[in-house]
Amino acid sequence: MFAMHFYEMIGVDSTVAVEILSLSIMMIVGFLMTRITKRLKLPNVTAYIVSGILIGPYCFDLIPSSIISGTAFLPDIALAFIAFSTGEFFRLETLKRNGVKVIWITLFESFFATILVFFLCFFALHLSLPFSVVLAALAAATAPASIMMTIRQTQAKGEFVDTLLQVVALDDIVGLMAYSVAVSIATALLATGGVKLNATLLPLLWNLLAIVLGGLFGAITALFMKTRHSSDNRLIITVTMLFFFCGLCALMGTSPLLGCMVMGTVYINITKDERLFRQLGYFTPPILMLFFVRSGVSFNLGALFSKSGSLGESPLIVVGIGYFVARIVGKYAGAFLGAKTVHAIPSVSKYLGLALIPQAGVAIGLSELGARALGGEPGIALQTIILASSVLYELIGPASAKAALHLSHSYSDEEEGVMTEDGEISSPVPAGGSAGTTVDELIRQIEKIQRDLASEEESNLLDEKIFSEEADLYFEDIGTQAKSHKKKPKKDGKLQRMIKEKKEK
Repeated sequence: MFAMHFYEMIGVDSTVAVEILSLSIMMIVGFLMTRITKRLKLPNVTAYIVSGILIGPYCFDLIPSSIISGTAFLPDIALAFIAFSTGEFFRLETLKRNGVKVIWITLFESFFATILVFFLCFFALHLSLPFSVVLAALAAATAPASIMMTIRQTQAKGEFVDTLLQVVALDDIVGLMAYSVAVSIATALLATGGVKLNATLLPLLWNLLAIVLGGLFGAITALFMKTRHSSDNRLIITVTMLFFFCGLCALMGTSPLLGCMVMGTVYINITKDERLFRQLGYFTPPILMLFFVRSGVSFNLGALFSKSGSLGESPLIVVGIGYFVARIVGKYAGAFLGAKTVHAIPSVSKYLGLALIPQAGVAIGLSELGARALGGEPGIALQTIILASSVLYELIGPASAKAALHLSHSYSDEEEGVMTEDGEISSPVPAGGSAGTTVDELIRQIEKIQRDLASEEESNLLDEKIFSEEADLYFEDIGTQAKSHKKKPKKDGKLQRMIKEKKEK
């Protein structure tokens, strides 16, 4: 193997050194690749997957296989953080306010994508039933990061955007539930060789137990947070609870996804504490980067062009292309019918499915867990198909989402006029014609300047937000410590001046 030979050539014989250097290479290459994808306006997930493929065994072969096997826990941990964060969007007041329309649209588009992929795999391509069930369940998930990035770049707004955000927030929840049920059925089928009620119900009962435990862990975490803690200790408590819960799920042989999602849901509904989720947002990027790069390293390029063997006679590349197309058709048809059923506005029924094409993070993580559950050739095939299709989805996904926002008139460009506060587009100024009124022309120029500066201001605003939040945490911690000693806290005058100058700017 070239990786180990390379380390031997440069005189590195320490196992610890090899492991640390390998992780460093994964992170460095992943970060450098984002500099390229940023110019191409592609999401970071694409950069991480491509980086993993480049440094993996089918290109430069810089990462030893022992690193891949030694980090088998990464998918569980990464998905635990993703699932816990998803729970933040599952607030009771939000669901009551949005009504059932969004839920129905989400169920329709997820269900149609899942059913269409299942019919393609099982009936058309004659793949095995366990494999078809799990792959079909993965079709429900989308990629919120790509969609959010496109909305921020275009500064889109309006009823279409509101519906899109709500559907995306619920979409991965449905995907997590569908996967948990599907993998339970698949493992039962593999264990018994057929559909038996007892063998199918047992995994579902384990998942139900994981859900109950997740709710209990969420309540315990909320109880711990009622005591005043520093920001560091809050993060330590949360990460400890997530790790402990993942360990228990591994002992039970079940997925931690639904339990972690319920854990986050219970916590946010009890405490209303959004700050903890922001803290996790600052903590998790390196973990998620390593997870996605590792997924790219694990990509089996040879399997993509070979026959699926025990799964069926079709080559995996045919299965992958079929999955890619069937999921897109299912998402679009399901969103169209769901929007028509609940009498949504025409732009939602026409273009929502186009915006739901991106798929990456959650699906890749679920494929890792699904590969472990299926094992052997079915597991390798599942992971290969999802990784290959995710790269394609992330290449065309942002463009399709932007097209949906454009066609729904959720944003405008220089040629299309000015977008009003309610999301409507004003009439453009004819070439060579009058501008209407001086006020209209002034508004158009201001909107143009704001769009030109948006990309530069975004990072500055984020830095200022993080700075202000950390400063608030700093003074809160000082106040807590001073209160415990019954002394008035002595605030840092220099830091106060910096905060004041930042806010004034």
